[in-house]
Amino acid sequence: MVEVPEASVIRQITERLDAVQERIVRACQRVGRRPEDVTLIAVSKTFPVEVVAAAVEAGVRHFGENKVQELTAKEAVLPGVYRGGDVTWHMIGHLQRNKARDVVRTADWFHALDSRRLAEELDKRARNEGRVLPCYVQVNVSGEASKFGIDPAHLTAFLDELAAFEHLSVRGLMTLAEPTDDPEEVRPQFRLLRTLAEGYDASANPRVDLTDLSMGMSGDFDVAIEEGATHVRIGSALFGPRGG
Repeated sequence: MVEVPEASVIRQITERLDAVQERIVRACQRVGRRPEDVTLIAVSKTFPVEVVAAAVEAGVRHFGENKVQELTAKEAVLPGVYRGGDVTWHMIGHLQRNKARDVVRTADWFHALDSRRLAEELDKRARNEGRVLPCYVQVNVSGEASKFGIDPAHLTAFLDELAAFEHLSVRGLMTLAEPTDDPEEVRPQFRLLRTLAEGYDASANPRVDLTDLSMGMSGDFDVAIEEGATHVRIGSALFGPRGG
C-alpha cells in the first residue's frame, strides 16, 4: 500500500492535466472531432508509484509502461480501490517473448505487437489465463532502423495472419513518430498510419478491428489528434522531465 500522495504533487499534476486536456479539446475542435473520443494514456515509466497514485487522485485513469516489470510492480502496490477496473494499464513498450505471461496477467492492453512469434506466445499465455488480450499492432511508419514495428508494406499480410489467434483481439494500430522539434514534420507519418488502418479490409477477419490509433506523445499529440489519434501517450507534459 502506498502512502497518501502529497497535496502539492496532486495539485501540480492536476494543473498539467488540465493543460493537456485543453490541448486535446483545441486539437479536436480544429478538425471537428469530439474530445471524449480521445483517450489520454499517462506514460508513468521511471516515475515512482507515489506519483502514479497522485495522478489517479488528479483524475488520470489510463497509465502506460514501457517495461513489464515496472508495470507489474506498480499495479501490485497501488491501493486496492485503484485496481481491477478503475485504473487501466497499457503495456506500450517492446516486449520480449519470455515476458509474455507477465503482460497477459497484468496489462489490460498491449500496444506493441510486432511479430508472429510474439503473437503466438501471447495467444498461448492468454489461452492459459482464460482471457482475450486487446492489442495494437505496432507499425514503423518512420522507416527508422532503430524502431520496432511492422513495415507498412507487410502490414496487410501480418494482420491476415492474426486471424489464427483466438485469444488476441487487434483493436487498432500504434506507431512512434520520428523525434522532431516541429510536429508538422511528422504529420505525414501520423497520416500514413490512419491511411493504413482505413485501407485494410477487415470484413473477413473478425479478430481485427482497426478503429483505434495509438499515436502522439507530449510534443506532437496535437497533430496526431488532427490526423485521427484515438489514444495519445503523454509523459513529460503530465509528470515533468524524467530524472528532473
